[in-house]
Amino acid sequence: MPSKFKVHLVEDDRTTLRLLENLSSMLGYETVSYSNGQEALSAFSKEQPSIVISDWMMPELDGLDLCRNLREQAQSTGSYTYFILVTAQRRSRSNLEQAIDAGVDDFLKKPISSEEIWNRLRVAERILSFNHQVQRLESLIPICCYCKKVRNDKDLWEQIEQYVNERTGADFTHSVCPGCIEKHFKPQLASYKKQLAEEKKKEASNSA
Repeated sequence: MPSKFKVHLVEDDRTTLRLLENLSSMLGYETVSYSNGQEALSAFSKEQPSIVISDWMMPELDGLDLCRNLREQAQSTGSYTYFILVTAQRRSRSNLEQAIDAGVDDFLKKPISSEEIWNRLRVAERILSFNHQVQRLESLIPICCYCKKVRNDKDLWEQIEQYVNERTGADFTHSVCPGCIEKHFKPQLASYKKQLAEEKKKEASNSA
């Protein structure tokens, strides 16, 4: 079954790029390829890929700078892109620290094997799926089904008008919808009129 995740491949070596294209396509991913980091960065805001697999050493814009720029762009959208860095270098502590500081999530070492890329992409899928679930949960607003108060970030319950006003600055004007007029307002008004009439009748009886 085809994957729902779009993968951008960034590699200036044609042989490695073709290998990544073939392996990713075989695993069911929708792939778009770029020969350098600058091209990939220019397309990122429009394409919004879920996963980026990029070589470290490239002309114009290397993998670390590409990752840094993608992270900066993503801050305005709130979306997350899983970034896998491809490197032929030995994974020294210094290299790892540079990559992690730049925002890299995972690594692929050359020469790339089909099993290795399969493992990395499945891990990426799992983390992205979990991230989407967390975002959905965060978008839910806990509201009491009885009094309709909303639980805020401090675990305190407040009126929904106050909750919305604090986050958006919007103010509420209160009115009554047609359905509630028929269901609540008119019966209450009729009950009040009946009660008032009975009180007047009682007063007239007592004064007689």
